[in-house]
Amino acid sequence: MRRRLPAAAAALGIVLALLAAAPALAAGYRYWSFWDGAGGRWSYATQGPSTARPADGSVQGFRFAVSKDAAAEAATPRTEADFEAVCGGTAPAEGRKRVAVVIDFGVPQDAPEGDAPPQDTPRTACAQVPPAATAAEALAAVAKPLRYNSAALLCAVSGYPKQGCGEQIADTPSSAPASAPSASASASGGASGDGGGPSLGLLAGIAAIAALAVAGVLRSRRRAR
Repeated sequence: MRRRLPAAAAALGIVLALLAAAPALAAGYRYWSFWDGAGGRWSYATQGPSTARPADGSVQGFRFAVSKDAAAEAATPRTEADFEAVCGGTAPAEGRKRVAVVIDFGVPQDAPEGDAPPQDTPRTACAQVPPAATAAEALAAVAKPLRYNSAALLCAVSGYPKQGCGEQIADTPSSAPASAPSASASASGGASGDGGGPSLGLLAGIAAIAALAVAGVLRSRRRAR
């Protein structure tokens, strides 16, 4: 009996510790995500806007939302990535490139306290910038003022939000559906989650640990006999 009690107590302790950690795993962040557009669809950008150098004819998207910091769980811009719809009326210019910029300020539920999105629908603009310009420079050409933090994280577009930058929001899923980008598997490998409670992977891990603990108790019981 003395051997069984420590094993059972250890198993219970592990399970409780994992369950206690579950809310932290469900945490999201309030931030501007950055997207590459092609063929009407969005994919989570693999570079930041300050290093990405889009080609002429590119579509770049920015979306403000509370969502997971992962490709498959971030909220995409709520409009198609359509270069012609944004830049079709802008004639090419010598020594310049055209970049379609889509800016989605998100929904009121995701706004910081005391703030609100400047408009309900995504804003689009055609940036004409030098050939070597970055996505950040294309954004600055059509959506000033921008705000960055000391780590060069994009904090505000056109002054929104007024304060805050990528803060963690515990167990608060975005009110807008976080549709998975078309090429998210290589970036994240995860499916879109519901933002609340332990994930299926976590529950499976707990079950596996509990099963191992029970097996250990049974082995101890057989030895005791």
